[in-house]
Amino acid sequence: MSTIEHNSKEHNGEDHNYEERIVVPTHQHHHTTPDTHTEPPDRRKTRHAHSISLIPVTLGVLGILIIGGLGALYLYGERHISSLSSELVASRDAQQELNESFEIQLRTITDALREMQLENAELLATLEDEQRSVARSLERELERVTDTVGDLERLTRTDPRLLQKYSSVFFLNEHYEPERLVEVPSRWIYDESRVQRFHAEAWPFLERLLRAAQRDNVRLYVASGYRSFTEQSNIKTGYTVRYGAGTANTFSADQGYSEHQLGTAVDFTTEGLNGGLDGFEETDAYQWLLRNAHNHGFILSYPPGNEYFIFEPWHWRFVGVRLARDLNRRGEFFYDWSQRDIDKYLIYLFDR
Repeated sequence: MSTIEHNSKEHNGEDHNYEERIVVPTHQHHHTTPDTHTEPPDRRKTRHAHSISLIPVTLGVLGILIIGGLGALYLYGERHISSLSSELVASRDAQQELNESFEIQLRTITDALREMQLENAELLATLEDEQRSVARSLERELERVTDTVGDLERLTRTDPRLLQKYSSVFFLNEHYEPERLVEVPSRWIYDESRVQRFHAEAWPFLERLLRAAQRDNVRLYVASGYRSFTEQSNIKTGYTVRYGAGTANTFSADQGYSEHQLGTAVDFTTEGLNGGLDGFEETDAYQWLLRNAHNHGFILSYPPGNEYFIFEPWHWRFVGVRLARDLNRRGEFFYDWSQRDIDKYLIYLFDR
């Protein structure tokens, strides 16, 4: 086995000398082989100088390559940054467009929601109005039904004969008597020794009439109130005996045809007549009744020119405030109306 060693020595400003030694182990035969490859010194120096001269070029090329690479890298980076910037701008534009689109949709939805809220509010208001209207209609209908029921109850409690026309038209039999009668206080009776009675539900109206006349300094007294069938028969018999049947029939009703049997008719007298009836039309009391009696529900049954009896200014009948006022307003009389029209007022008979 052989080992080749290379030793070189370098001297400042001198050429390099190369020495090559072949070491042969001692156990081998020594022999010398001529070195045919030994390079001449001049050539080595030339090659070395050439190698050294290539370093700047290599460095320059390397620098150029580095600079070019850096330039390329810069250009790539710039392009990449520009691309990223463009993408960022595009992304921002897209985001802005998306935001604008979202805002438009949001406004659209908000406007639609507001319109729906307004419509709902209008529908709710309409529904509430309808509910109130229905409720009012139901209330009115309930009131109407209630009034109707109440009217029916009042009608069933009100005697229809109280507004019927008697005096030769309707007839009351001998058994008829008002459901309830009250005695007239003596202060309102001219002859206090006589008892006078009047229909219980009509009495409050008569009492208010008497008090109103008294406040106006007019003295009105009850000369005759309720008369039974028998009482009227006795009176008519007495008049017939005294004046004859023909004359008696002109001012006195037969039994069963007298309004006094209803308990709602009254004959008035006043001061200066000695409790009588003749001359009553000449008194202040009669004039006061003409002006005020209807406001208390009383009408003059037999005015001048009536076809049933002679003029009886003292004879007044309670027919209810509403009917009495309507008759007075029209200038008409009770017996001028049809029974059908009169019956419409029965329900109001005792209304104040």
